Amino acid sequence: MHKIPILSFFSGGGFLDMGFEQAGFSIIWTNEYDKTFAKMHSEGITSWRKSRGNGIKAEIFNTKSIEDITPDEIITEAFTNDKPKTFGIIGGPPCQDFSASGHNQGFDGERGHLTKVFFEYLLKIEPSFFVFENVKNLWNNKKHRKRLEEILLDVKSQYYVDQRILNSIDFGVPQDRNRLFIVGIRKPKYLRENILESQFDFNWPNYDKYKNALKKYDWPCRDTFQNGVIVPQDIPSELYVKNLMLDSDEESKIANGAEYFQPYAKKFWEIEEGDTRNRSFKRLHRYLYSPTACYGNNEVHLHPFLPRRISVREALRIQSVDDTYVLLSDIGLSPKFKMIGNGVPVKLAKAVADSVMNYININNVKSD
Repeated sequence: MHKIPILSFFSGGGFLDMGFEQAGFSIIWTNEYDKTFAKMHSEGITSWRKSRGNGIKAEIFNTKSIEDITPDEIITEAFTNDKPKTFGIIGGPPCQDFSASGHNQGFDGERGHLTKVFFEYLLKIEPSFFVFENVKNLWNNKKHRKRLEEILLDVKSQYYVDQRILNSIDFGVPQDRNRLFIVGIRKPKYLRENILESQFDFNWPNYDKYKNALKKYDWPCRDTFQNGVIVPQDIPSELYVKNLMLDSDEESKIANGAEYFQPYAKKFWEIEEGDTRNRSFKRLHRYLYSPTACYGNNEVHLHPFLPRRISVREALRIQSVDDTYVLLSDIGLSPKFKMIGNGVPVKLAKAVADSVMNYININNVKSD
């Protein structure tokens, strides 16, 4: 049985791709403009695939800006022959112009504009389905949402469209990270003339085990640094970060485990465990989930019980990336942490991908 092919836009480190591969799809075309990210993508995905018995070397197929390649060129690169009956497009365009903590320039921003391009290309490439991912502020901000809904009007002429904001922690990821997902399934020809026809109830993933995890459990508060912490009894261990953290003896034994910014200030000893109130120097609590892993300008979360910032490996684990995903090159820490923070937690990506796969199989989704 042939796997359903996927074209991946704005691939980054490949975390969204990993989720779709785990769900049984095949990533056949990737695009990433940042050359450093592209190199790390190739290293990480290749090592991860190798651990799973897949000898196919990962490679970013196109490293141009998406605006410098046409939809026809993408189709030619992705498919040696005609487009298959069923294939998909996935992607999370840059979110900085929509983020509440970013420039907030929206669709007029240099990066925000690429979201509009994504949907324009989508209509020209005509996949059987698509999955779009971005920050929740793209939907919660009235100005951004209005523009997005205008763009989606054109998309809805050809696709059933549904959207949902999902929090990673509700899917077994130890991180409070909300993301907007938009899923589209191509309509049969006879329904495409009616733009307002939008009766579509996508079967969004719902992990009852972790549902409403932020409110469900009696989470601990702050504790004095290195002063000992009581182990909670009712919180699933996969929802807090303790088991993801390395101690001093483990750092050098695990790939990327000893890669962290060297401590330089007294603050590394003074911030309480679990104190994440300020914009900088947020210290994780070993029995709490992590705040959103969004790293930049060397501002990486502090280790719960060691006087340092978390390592590359620990950050990858917080994004539910397997330890077999290894970054080998002598690339600076800043781009590594930035790439990691940009990604979709793999467990969340797989949950969405599983739902897409189930819908496709049940409804026999095909293109014309």
